[in-house]
Amino acid sequence: MTLRNMIYAATTAGLAIASPSTAAEIKATETIETYKIAGRTGAELYASIGERGPLLGANRVIAHTRFKLTWRRDYQIQGNDCVLATAVPRLVITTTLPKPTASLPAPVQASWTTFIEGVRRHEAVHGRYVRDLVAKIETATIGLRQPDDPGCKAIKTEMNRRLGAISNERRDLDRAFDQAEFTEGGAVHALILGLVNGP
Repeated sequence: MTLRNMIYAATTAGLAIASPSTAAEIKATETIETYKIAGRTGAELYASIGERGPLLGANRVIAHTRFKLTWRRDYQIQGNDCVLATAVPRLVITTTLPKPTASLPAPVQASWTTFIEGVRRHEAVHGRYVRDLVAKIETATIGLRQPDDPGCKAIKTEMNRRLGAISNERRDLDRAFDQAEFTEGGAVHALILGLVNGP
């Protein structure tokens, strides 16, 4: 497993609509899942991550943030128009992290703590991008009015058009952030070197 293949990622769930707010106000249920790794040195732990990390496409990753986003939406007919009056999001963010199966020697534990806390900080940024996504969806869609749409079908086509661009923007942010963090001199690159070259 090469360093280049050991990437972070955040997956995309289906998108819909919500009520206006800011990213800071977006409520989410956050959960942590772990996968087991083995080793008594930093290098062994990192090698185990390469063998056991969650699969994303064809590659194994160190950590992974994914989300599920669903909505309770209220479409209303006003005259012959369809209006998205309100919608309430339900957001679940799940982060998967590595966890050693056995206690580590004190110097290795110190290196591991530095590494895993850095990983958590990195994944928290992906979580913030998800909250930003929800806030932008709300701004772009709440109150949307579709003329001559008494069956509220055309409004959904229009929303999907708007949401595609918002979703693509978040994916671009994720990619750019990962690239910066993994580039030589980046924060995650430094974390990996510190773990592998440590005790």
